[in-house]
Amino acid sequence: MSDTQEKVIQIAGSITVDELASALGLSVTTLIGQLFKEGIVATINQRLDYDTASIIIEELGIENVKLEKKNSATKISDNHRELSDKAVERPPVVAVMGHVDHGKTTLLDTLLNKKTVEHEAGGITQHISAYQLEHEGRKITFLDTPGHEAFAAIRQHGAMLTDIVVIVVAADDGVKPQTVEAIKFAQSANAKIIVAINKIDREGADIPRTMADLSQHGLQPEEWGGDITMVPISAKLGQNLNKLLDMILLIADMEELKADVDIPAEGLVIESHMETGKGSVVNLLVTGGELKTGEFIVAGSTYAKIRTMVDFKGRPKGKALPSTPVTVTGFKELPDFGDKFVEVADEKTARRQALLNAQGAADASASANVTSSDLLRMMNTADNSKVFNVLIKGDVLGSVTSVVDSLKMIDTHGEITLNIVATGVGDVTENDVYMATGGNTVIYGFNVTVPTNIAKMAARDNVPIRCYKVIYELLDDAKSEMENLLDAEIVEEEVGEMKIEGVFRTEKTSIIAGGEMLTGKVFSSVLGRVFHNKEEIGEVEVTSVQKEKMDVPELVAGEIGGLALKTEHKINLAIGDRIKFFTREEKKRKL
Repeated sequence: MSDTQEKVIQIAGSITVDELASALGLSVTTLIGQLFKEGIVATINQRLDYDTASIIIEELGIENVKLEKKNSATKISDNHRELSDKAVERPPVVAVMGHVDHGKTTLLDTLLNKKTVEHEAGGITQHISAYQLEHEGRKITFLDTPGHEAFAAIRQHGAMLTDIVVIVVAADDGVKPQTVEAIKFAQSANAKIIVAINKIDREGADIPRTMADLSQHGLQPEEWGGDITMVPISAKLGQNLNKLLDMILLIADMEELKADVDIPAEGLVIESHMETGKGSVVNLLVTGGELKTGEFIVAGSTYAKIRTMVDFKGRPKGKALPSTPVTVTGFKELPDFGDKFVEVADEKTARRQALLNAQGAADASASANVTSSDLLRMMNTADNSKVFNVLIKGDVLGSVTSVVDSLKMIDTHGEITLNIVATGVGDVTENDVYMATGGNTVIYGFNVTVPTNIAKMAARDNVPIRCYKVIYELLDDAKSEMENLLDAEIVEEEVGEMKIEGVFRTEKTSIIAGGEMLTGKVFSSVLGRVFHNKEEIGEVEVTSVQKEKMDVPELVAGEIGGLALKTEHKINLAIGDRIKFFTREEKKRKL
């Protein structure tokens, strides 16, 4: 670019190839050609994000151009609205988080006097579940969030929905990686934190040590001059649970939690799945207004006339106030987990708004067509990466989202590309098998079944279907499949060295020679590199070892003997040369 004055290009989120070419004063074909060189087949209307545009400008060597991020004012704040002076008190929404097996679900079981843990595969909570209980005449809404690290995506949504996070830490086990993760999520969501130090009835429980561990991660106990309430409990024995509930209500009072009721109902989708005879079954958390049966609501690109509404115990409800979790039927299609829902006046409005949302989602998807991470991955891996094709089926959308996100978290060091062929909710179908046929695709099912006729069809077409009820077992399988795609690691180990003192026969592919072992040992089938002075002149394989004209298993340091050697090319072995012997094996690599 000939202009000496610096040119500023502002990018709000993303920019099309056409717009960037125009701003740079280049032809569109030149820019598309550069993208093609970097492994991206782009169209004139394809959108590039800020980082990708930066990389392309750098690769083109264009100077005197400065990119600036332009703030987009279209982003909606995270599910918070300005309250009116008519806002009323609402129950606190509390997320229960922590490390696997530290007692989150047991705590809720005891509080709600119900049993869920035996229904969870592997004893680990697989979905977000929402419950509501009363304490001292006041309601508290609880979200039981999954504990396994694979469910980071769901748990992050869970934190965003909440006012208070109860982090459960086992007194006999202390702070673990998922405890730290829960702390980070709670802090990023600006939620108030209470720590429940659980399992104080266990041998080895050490409350002061647990507090010290937590203080190392920024949670200072009130007893030590900090601002974090820590309540020692035994979820199993029900010890100190009333105190924990008292603390939740105390913090709720201090936060003055309120919501408007005389507004159109709104809230968030916290789970959705299909049920035979019911169609779409969707769990909602009302955050404002008053949700009633018969009303029209829009969530993402779908809408519903609420046909039925029940509470977490399955009891019918005619209306639901803020901070109340309900399960509804009536959605035309499954809304996505985390979608915001809003009440609208009638079906015509609902249909129009859903279409507008769908168009907005399509535009957003287009804007993410090429990201910098995609570009860098393409530039780094080029044609060297192998592809692992998967098709994911889950019982509910939250599960599918979590499996997909978790698979993407498996670090393959750029050597393997994860290709998600398709995803869906429900049992494995004939169409799933068709999509996977001939493409080396593995179908993973999570909490779903495979009808007998589908299993037979898949076996006939050599399509592997693997169903799991525990997420980390599915991830372990996927990781193993990816490892099978990795090129094996070649491992060599030096075993000995011989100085050649006689060469008795040299042919095109074989040599018979003798000498003294200087170090280590030599044995049949071992490999060797031949050095003349310091120059390597070839590689050999030992086919037999002799000592005093007798075949022996090996020669060791200090012994003199003869070797029969096999070569691929003729090597002019000479007296005084040295052979360094080594073993070579292929080792399966791990991720």
